[in-house]
This record gives sequence, structure tokens and C-alpha cells, in this order.
Amino acid sequence: MDKDVQPARVIINDTTLRDGEQSPGVGFTTDEKVNIATLLESAGVTELEVGIPAMGEQERETIKAITSSLNQAETMGWCRMLAEDVQCAGNLGLDWLDLSIPVSHQQIKHKLNKTLDDVLIGCERVIQQALESGMQVCVGMEDASRADHDVLCRVLEVAESFGASRVRFADTLGILDPFSTYQIISEVRAKTGLQIEMHAHNDLGMATANSLAAIRAGANSVNTTVNGLGERAGNAALEEITVALNVLKQAETGVDLLKLDGLCRYVQVASGRQSTPQKAIVGDCVFTHESGIHVDGLLKDINNYQGVAPSLVGRAHQMVLGKHSGMQAIESIYQGMGIRLSKAQCELIKVQLVNWSETYKCVPDPQQLRHFTSMILHTA
Repeated sequence: MDKDVQPARVIINDTTLRDGEQSPGVGFTTDEKVNIATLLESAGVTELEVGIPAMGEQERETIKAITSSLNQAETMGWCRMLAEDVQCAGNLGLDWLDLSIPVSHQQIKHKLNKTLDDVLIGCERVIQQALESGMQVCVGMEDASRADHDVLCRVLEVAESFGASRVRFADTLGILDPFSTYQIISEVRAKTGLQIEMHAHNDLGMATANSLAAIRAGANSVNTTVNGLGERAGNAALEEITVALNVLKQAETGVDLLKLDGLCRYVQVASGRQSTPQKAIVGDCVFTHESGIHVDGLLKDINNYQGVAPSLVGRAHQMVLGKHSGMQAIESIYQGMGIRLSKAQCELIKVQLVNWSETYKCVPDPQQLRHFTSMILHTA
């Protein structure tokens, strides 16, 4: 891989308020959308895709509320490549429009029942209409990961010749892997001088990896959603992309990583979608250690088992006791609670921990740990 292709700075275009809200059962109120938008801006996200103007008057009023609440971040609306969609997007304070067209044979034929020529014939007029309305244009290539190479080339030529600033490569069904992503985006990069934006879905669990591969291949921008919200398995997660680019020293995003935890927790509540305990970066357990080997290593030198410093996102390591805890961990954690145990007592506690973990499937809290000591002292 040619690392020199990789941009020094990557634009985060967060689509939590558009694609993220398309998660089944998720619906943000206007106030929640404004709050999410301002939290994203405060965290340093420079572009937000905020809605679909053609959805109706209520959506347009919400978009206006969002655009008027922001000071620096640019906003984008999602439209079909239709004149009526662009007309709906006027006077909403938007800086960008993503004008989306299907580019795979599957969708052109079996979704639109058209030919490629039919799809492209109105592009110049619609793109010009958006430009004359004062907005920059991104041509969204829907289902690009299933498109033929020559079709992608034709769409790139149309986008560039008609005045678009960016193309969005959408892996709409989440079927790519990082190797094919790198190859395809490299080919797109070689064909156009436009900005390239990667839009990855997580159906195979590779949205973050595919986004990083696209950046390595020369993509200037990536779509993200907070907590990886989105249709089906979701989109590439904002917190994963930004932390990974920082830790791997691949590119700058301008995002303040210390503000991610609060942002992600707010979106959890607003979306009604709680993250799993082991969700990368923001899960409750991702900096928690129970295994005796790991706890022993951390107590000796924190870098023995630290790949991502929790302080990077305003968090800290937590050591807990459970089935896999070793003697040193038991002694250390109880000592931190002001309780000194003998080796024999630690052995008895270890038996209690095994029984507890297998029965209750959770970490015992401090009150339960004290109960264990009461039990062994009573038995003694």
C-alpha cells in the first residue's frame, strides 16, 4: 500500500441525523437533533448531514433549526438526483447537497427500471440547479460497491464536468472488505480530482476497517454515525474512526476525543439504543480488567496491556474481581477497600468469586465483596 496517497487531514461528515436516524425504531425530536448537532460541532466535527428535505415540511423546519444553531460546522442535505428534491432543499441554510443516484446494474434496472443513460441524462440540470442555489454538490453513488468499473468512471466524469466538488462511494449493503475497499478507492482516486467520501455500512462488521482502508487509498472524507447507528447493522462509528486514526497516527480529524464519551452517551439516550458493554471505545467494559494475567501485568506496568489509553477519551482503567481473578488482584482490590487478607483468605475469596460469576453472570459490587469476607470470617 502506498501510504503517500493518504491525506494528512480527513473530513468527518457525520450522518447521525440522517442515516443514523434511519435505524429501525429510532426517531429524534427537533430538540434532540439540535442538541446532537451542537454536541458534534463542539467536539470538532466539521460537516454534518442533517436530513432529507423532500421528507416534508416538518423535516425542513427541523433542518432550519439545526443550521441556524451552528456556528462553524457545515451542513449537508440528502437528495435524490431530482429537481423537486433540490427545490425542497432551498433556503434551509444548507451548505452542501448530496445528490444520490444508484450506480449498480441491480438498482438501475430493478429499482428504477431505467438504463444508465436515463439515470445520467438529467444530472447536469439538477447539479446546476443546486449550484445556482448556493450549495456545493456531492454526487452520491448509491450501491457503488456493486457497480461496474466503467459505470463508476462515467459517473465520475459527469460529476466532475458538471461542477460537483465531491463524490460519495457508498458501500450501501456493507459487502466490502478492507482489501477490496483499498483497491476500488485507489482506482477511483486515479480517475478523478474530486474529493472522495467513503460511506461504509457494517453488515459484515467491517465498516470502520473499510473506512480506514479508503482513507489509506486517498479518500478525503468519511461518513460516520455516533455509536455506529444506521440501517441494518449500522454505519462506521464516529468514535471508532476518530480514535483509530489518532492511535494509529494515520490522519488528523480535528475531533476532540475527550468529548466523545458525553456525545455518545447522549445519543444512546436520545436514540433509545444502548451500546453493548464491550462496544469499542465507549462500552462500559472496554477498559475493565478481570483476568489475573492482565491485572498482574497492569499492576506491574500499565503499558503491558494498554493499546488504547483510556485517558484519550476521558476514561480510566478499572480492575474488577471475577472468576478469572488471580491472588494478586484479589489482595490488591481488597486492600484498596481497606481490607487486608491473608493468602488463605484470598483462596477462599477466589472460590466465592467463581461461584458468584457462574451463578449471576456479572461482576460483584463492593458490597458483595465485603459480604464474601463476612462469610469466610464467619466460617472461620
